[in-house]
Amino acid sequence: MHLDMDAFYAAVEQSDNPELGGKPVIVGGAMRGVVCAASYEARRYGVHSGMPVFQARKLCPQGVFLPVRMNRYREVSCVVMEILRGISPLVEQVSIDEAFADISGTERLHGPVYALVHRVKAAIREATSLTCSVGIAPNKFLAKIASDFKKPDGLTILEEEQVKEFLKLLPVGKIPGVGKKSGEELRKLGIIFASDILKFPAQLWENKFGKWGAALYAKAQGIDNSAVEPYSDPKSISAEHTFAQDTCNMAELEKMLLSQAEEVGREIRKLGFKARTVILKIKLSDFKTITRSRTLPEPFDTTDVLFKTGHKLLVDLKLTRKVRLIGTGVANLSSGPCQMTISSSRQKTDRQERLDRALDRIHSRFSGNMVVRGRMIDEV
Repeated sequence: MHLDMDAFYAAVEQSDNPELGGKPVIVGGAMRGVVCAASYEARRYGVHSGMPVFQARKLCPQGVFLPVRMNRYREVSCVVMEILRGISPLVEQVSIDEAFADISGTERLHGPVYALVHRVKAAIREATSLTCSVGIAPNKFLAKIASDFKKPDGLTILEEEQVKEFLKLLPVGKIPGVGKKSGEELRKLGIIFASDILKFPAQLWENKFGKWGAALYAKAQGIDNSAVEPYSDPKSISAEHTFAQDTCNMAELEKMLLSQAEEVGREIRKLGFKARTVILKIKLSDFKTITRSRTLPEPFDTTDVLFKTGHKLLVDLKLTRKVRLIGTGVANLSSGPCQMTISSSRQKTDRQERLDRALDRIHSRFSGNMVVRGRMIDEV
């Protein structure tokens, strides 16, 4: 089973504020940001997620533009995921609003699949007032495709014997992993439908595209052996911000960098991770994106190390153009005890760790900016 919430962020806003029902709701807010979600009323005007907000305002000037309320969306997501875990211990959450559930062998417990899905959809609607779309298929990639077929509030069940006919006229762009660029490459080869992939031998696909090509050939046959994995550690954690106006003010960039270091640092400590790599992302006024990273000799979880490393990466760029967006992240995450080292800076590191954890406790207990670092005071 693949379950996908319908226009999730926008639907939560409409559920929390009934006056927004039937109106074109667009979540993203800031003029220079991107649309995170659009209600189905807004989609009729051509608005979709990932679109620049200024473009969405042109297409739908009467739209209701709202800021992202991530904490609220996470609350609702937790309710949905708990409902799914009530029908199967094998639930793989792939994003805040979608998940896979392995329901094979549950018929004796839950009855026919059709009845089970309707109970799940009803339970989600009762608990959250939201709708979802569900796809049932022999494997994950087919289930994901099926869930998108009858949105919103849809249900598509694909039986094993229907797979071959289903793939025969399935547009190749519907296969997960086939994006805009790869889709263009496939079209050059005359590949329009998934079944067209089978016109060429498997070896050709592997030679041309490597592992991705081999996986593509398998999917064209309806084969996907990936298991539903209830939990996997995140590979990276990041935060980014688009400025209201392009800026070259280093003090402004540094403050935003510190704010993001606080956010990312708090998250890795909450999850019990340490990181080795710091990542800096910069989008310039001409939309050129620059990414820099630095891997440190020892794992860390302190805001101070994250900020100072990110700041060094920023200074080393020697920017000559204004900045539209800045982002900070960490990668090479690990958990568990770390090897102790003898270092003259250990005492300072211990102090920073105690400071971070004290601030984390205050942040978790009180909403808003109760305590901030000195250089951030004018941002409060």
